[in-house]
Amino acid sequence: MNKIARKLLLGNVVPTAKPDFNPIQKRIQNIKAIWNNDHQDDNGIEKIVRLFLSSSQLFFPGIYIKYLAAKKGSEYEDLAVDLYVLLKVALPLIIIINQWQTNQFLLGIMVYIMFETILYIPTLIFASDLFSKPRSYKRSMLLLFFNYLEMVLAFAVLYSCDNYLNKPFHHWFDSIYFSTVTASTIGFGDYYPVKTFGKFLVSSQSLLVLMYVVLFLNFFSTKIKSKGYFDQDTDV
Repeated sequence: MNKIARKLLLGNVVPTAKPDFNPIQKRIQNIKAIWNNDHQDDNGIEKIVRLFLSSSQLFFPGIYIKYLAAKKGSEYEDLAVDLYVLLKVALPLIIIINQWQTNQFLLGIMVYIMFETILYIPTLIFASDLFSKPRSYKRSMLLLFFNYLEMVLAFAVLYSCDNYLNKPFHHWFDSIYFSTVTASTIGFGDYYPVKTFGKFLVSSQSLLVLMYVVLFLNFFSTKIKSKGYFDQDTDV
């Protein structure tokens, strides 16, 4: 059973050389490269944004989870990231189902890690000079889907914190429904914001949807190989 679980969670573990830098050192090297213009001649607002994005990851737990897991191997690093992403998706759902929106501590943690998700993907695109390609772009797309799902659920929690809309939610799933409808830009009209903060939340979520779908999904989808599981590389 242990062998099956290891095969399922870790896959085929191939011995590899220990990387020169751990995840934290990579991030610091990345910041230094942007500051010193080692890889491209950026300046002004571009340099400021790239420095901000790259530095921001040091203020969130994700990179430190990767650092601790990487000590056991790259496969454990991937597994730790997967579990962390799933926990980030589960947290807002647990808050909604149990109606813990008044718990300021849980709400603060949710908003904190939500900002990590918001900043992580643009960091990969705009501030990743020294980072190697991901082991699987399909895996990156899958994690991106869970990041998107986390955003939908997190906004559902924020919508349910107060009566920001034209009528209150009568069931815990109503806030998820409204967040999903907003994220998909459908807008049936049964719920709509009437308070300023509600309008701010809807506007913010709509902008994030455009950012994810138009920019990030397009960035990753162009890098996925069409080769199937049973195809093999052949020497030319």
